[in-house]
Amino acid sequence: MNLSLLIILPLITVVAVLFCRSLSGIRWISFTGVALQLVLAFVLLALYWKARAGGNDAAMLFEGRHAWFPALNIWYDVGVDGISVAMILLTAFVMLGAVLVSWRIATMGKEFFVLLLLLSAGAYGFFLSLDLFTLFFFLEISVIPKFLLIGIWGSGKKEYSAMKLALMLMAGSAMVFVGLLGLYYHSVGAGGAGGTVGAGSFDWQAIARMHLPVEVQRKFFPFLFVGFGIFTALFPFHTWVPDGHSSAPTAASMFLAGISMKLGGYGCLRVAVYLMPDAAREYSPVIIVLATIGILYGAFATMMQKDLKYINAYSSVSHCGFILLGIGMLTRTAVIGAVMQMISHGLMTALFFAAIGMIYDRTHTRLVDRMGGLLKVMPFISTIFVIAGLCSLGLPGLSGFVAEMTVFVGSWQHSGGMYRLATVLACSSIVVTAVYILRATGQTIMGPLKEPQYGSLIDAGWNERLAGVVLVAGILVIGVAPFWLNDLLAPGVSSIMDHVIK
Repeated sequence: MNLSLLIILPLITVVAVLFCRSLSGIRWISFTGVALQLVLAFVLLALYWKARAGGNDAAMLFEGRHAWFPALNIWYDVGVDGISVAMILLTAFVMLGAVLVSWRIATMGKEFFVLLLLLSAGAYGFFLSLDLFTLFFFLEISVIPKFLLIGIWGSGKKEYSAMKLALMLMAGSAMVFVGLLGLYYHSVGAGGAGGTVGAGSFDWQAIARMHLPVEVQRKFFPFLFVGFGIFTALFPFHTWVPDGHSSAPTAASMFLAGISMKLGGYGCLRVAVYLMPDAAREYSPVIIVLATIGILYGAFATMMQKDLKYINAYSSVSHCGFILLGIGMLTRTAVIGAVMQMISHGLMTALFFAAIGMIYDRTHTRLVDRMGGLLKVMPFISTIFVIAGLCSLGLPGLSGFVAEMTVFVGSWQHSGGMYRLATVLACSSIVVTAVYILRATGQTIMGPLKEPQYGSLIDAGWNERLAGVVLVAGILVIGVAPFWLNDLLAPGVSSIMDHVIK
């Protein structure tokens, strides 16, 4: 399979949208484009399974390599393993939902959908990249459109929130770039056929094979892990998350929480941990402490929130802490759980933000104490709202339970009092999560209608129903039958852990 199709398809859709003059046509072109992305993602999954079943045990499949700037050993190099395939599927699911819930966008509709589609191209390129410079290039593509989406189509303190998000993520990007340059200048002789003799390499597979000196790893690991960690709400660099989510339009919130925050987790695992295994083992206690603080802080901060978007935003800080906790534990089971949590949280939080957006469009408020009884007038929206909440608190049968339990089991495998204490504290956050989720859902959709005008509200339209069904299906498929996702992720995680644990 030509993996570049996943990047080219959103760009073709962007061109088609630019030449379309009617808002209705723009919507249908965008929908067709993201629907084809989902089809292409499933085709990739089928071909990947077929190749593995046929005995192809290469670390990366369907690799395509083309010269970009050979003088500096910079290549357009793409390929996939099970982790990449899972993240591409997540991106396709979330993008389909994001376009569908944006159906009623009327102000500068063409520009809105163009920016949204550019975000998807950046995400696909990031998850496919085997060259670190190419990976960084696509990481940047996924930052700038978010600033514009929030600053133009957002609400509340949108200019402040957009600026804060952009500055924080740019700071993370700068740290990542410093770390990548450190890897490049200390990887002379790592490979890169056709490049200048004596030049470094951005080929992360070649860098992994040469095994960097411990002092180099110790120096540049913090730049890469913290830089990527900022994207995934690493404490105390999480402060952009609540403001960014609260002001973003629904589709941008879905992308931010569902995909953008997973770029950071993927980078922490694939780049920082895999390429600098000695430093990862040394910094593991620090990562675990910060992740545990983030889990507990996010959970207790969520209890204090009255705005539905702030509830989901602070909840995301807590749930992304499980990703970092699993990575920091450096056991196979915990890392598989961390990747599962990326997928689960991406689907769950996208569904949550979609439901919150639907409620806000109708009630014009996100304050919990001003709602009540919405189940009577909006049964579908209320149902997906409850499903997202139950997934967040880890109800068995939904993806949240599978992911979090896998992280906890893998974390407990790590002997040592500090590691066991961190696992217990992380587990205790489930109780706090149950409190704020049940309270928010109960006050929002149960009981009598608090406002008389709510009695005339209409339920979800066809586009919103389709978005909800797609995301709920992903949550249920993982929650009821998680074995396929585990089998998909296990070889890629084992390849990383075999390199880390020697």
